[in-house]
Amino acid sequence: MPDISLTTVVVLCLAAAVAGWIDAVVGGGGLLLLPALLIGVPQVHPSYVYGTNKAVAIVGTSAAAVTYARKAPVEVGTAVKIGLAALAGSMGGAFFAAGISSDVLRPMIMVVLLGVLAFVMLRPAFGTGAVAGPPTKQRVLAAIAVAGLGIGFYDGLFGPGTGTFLVIALTAVLHMDLVHASATAKIVNVCTNLGALAMFSYKGTVMWQLAAGMAVFNLVGGTVGARMALKKGSGFVRGVLVVVVVTLVGKLAYDQWLG
Repeated sequence: MPDISLTTVVVLCLAAAVAGWIDAVVGGGGLLLLPALLIGVPQVHPSYVYGTNKAVAIVGTSAAAVTYARKAPVEVGTAVKIGLAALAGSMGGAFFAAGISSDVLRPMIMVVLLGVLAFVMLRPAFGTGAVAGPPTKQRVLAAIAVAGLGIGFYDGLFGPGTGTFLVIALTAVLHMDLVHASATAKIVNVCTNLGALAMFSYKGTVMWQLAAGMAVFNLVGGTVGARMALKKGSGFVRGVLVVVVVTLVGKLAYDQWLG
């Protein structure tokens, strides 16, 4: 591991805690964690940043998933099926990633996000109603295709905002409220993070000592975030969702035209 000052380690740990909280509530914690690592350890190759990010994120995501599962009636079997499909999709996306320019993808994703933002703002009741009951087989298959293979492919291809896209897709396809969609998304994220971490570990691009310290804070943030989402309900999650989508659009725009 490179030589890192104590101040930098403390800042990175605090960033990991906040990222864990964001990720647990509505996804998108990587919007904070990845830039923090890139700025904090600029002397390492980006692959080490991505590997370390996954090692940290999987801890907080797992803690959030367990917290949700204990308090909300999550369809674990359905979530795992979608997660396995997302794992396969992410591997396919990673296979094609080298041949696609992010400069082409960013404007497309911004258009999609602006559409999502308009939809959420114009439909205040989106994701705030009661859970409609167990999903039908047809909706589960649609969720496997859209939230699993589709968003998993995007995660391997590009990545930013994957957790947020999962929450939106699960709410729309499975008619979940936003709390249950966030809970299910965490289980899916555990599956995809595990696959990615295994690959980064195999390549030896994880700074394990730094990741260990940050993971503790990420775990705390993830647990607190999940408990807050469960306590405050879908209205709270909806507000955080809007903030995260706006932030993601802003970051992609900055990377595209000013970065």
